[in-house]
Amino acid sequence: MPANNQTIISQFLLLGLPIPPEHQHLFYALFLAMYLTTVLGNLIIIILILLDSHLHTPMYLFLTNLSFTDLCFSSVTMPKLLQNMQSQVPSIPYAGCLAQIYFFILFGDLESLLLVAMAYDRYVAICFPLHYTSIMSPKLCVSLVLLCWVLTTLYAMLHTLLLTRLSFCKHNVIPHFFCDLSALLKLACSDIHINELMILIIGGLVVILPFLLIIVSYALIVSSILKVSSTRGIHKVFSTCGSHLSVVSLFYGTVIGLYLCPSANNSTLKDTVMSMMYTVVTPMLNPFIYSLRNRDMKEALKRVLQMKTLF
Repeated sequence: MPANNQTIISQFLLLGLPIPPEHQHLFYALFLAMYLTTVLGNLIIIILILLDSHLHTPMYLFLTNLSFTDLCFSSVTMPKLLQNMQSQVPSIPYAGCLAQIYFFILFGDLESLLLVAMAYDRYVAICFPLHYTSIMSPKLCVSLVLLCWVLTTLYAMLHTLLLTRLSFCKHNVIPHFFCDLSALLKLACSDIHINELMILIIGGLVVILPFLLIIVSYALIVSSILKVSSTRGIHKVFSTCGSHLSVVSLFYGTVIGLYLCPSANNSTLKDTVMSMMYTVVTPMLNPFIYSLRNRDMKEALKRVLQMKTLF
């Protein structure tokens, strides 16, 4: 397209959520409460793990990073959504849009990889309990966490750099409540073949491969459980894995529903609702899942509260 027909886009308009004007204040209060719950819940888990020495284990190292990831993942979209709900012109600058996409990819894929590390930790703990300490050494655990961070940082940077080479013409309206990568690519007036190829190849590896690894880990865990004759032992194993399985189901259930299931006629509404599920609802529920289903977290909370009353 000739250069004189192009317009430099300095900002994008976010259509946001399909909420009637008379219900805006109600939903604003609801989303604000959900976001504050997400921040508070994940901060409590992080602080509990840092303060209680009984939780200084590989499983809770991964959980600390998962809670931090959930907190940041929600913070990528929610503050801007809340701001735009109070604004007459729900816009986001071009640089802000790129930054939002970068951190959205970073923390979204980081959660996926951390869930794999946690599944591996549970696999070793149940299938090789006598060798757990030697296998899940502090060095290996830190290396796994660093590997998750490095891979997702590079992947997010790749997509962001590929976006900077695109030209955006007159259309600057994004039918979403945040800068979604696929929605932004539809507005580009230059060739997006490379961008789509990277999403298909690397994106598939980042989402599908971790999910398959988790399935394999739990298939091996179930196989090991079936060999246990003690009902008490089976119950203990399921209680140990229950929290992680709930989080995996919640996260991948919404992601698979959004990206792999065929869209209905009103695909924009479906995409918006499903995105809200895994960007807002899932990070908010994860702390409750771990605190309600995890006996160690409950006991740690009691110990911390008792220490506070002593002082």
